Amino acid sequence: MNSFLIFLILILTVVIDYYWLDTDLKRWGWMKKWSNRNKVLFFTGFIAVSGLIYLGLSIKYF
Repeated sequence: MNSFLIFLILILTVVIDYYWLDTDLKRWGWMKKWSNRNKVLFFTGFIAVSGLIYLGLSIKYF
């Protein structure tokens, strides 16, 4: 349950930063001309890689 909570916090942090905190496009502006499909693929990949890194680093605690 704790690993799911950490993963959920990670996802929510990225989504909140992209949609709410970065209003002037200083951090995510390089994706401005991307299509919605490419943005979804990027964030899906980012979430998958982040989850794998987290699980890989915490595997000895399971």
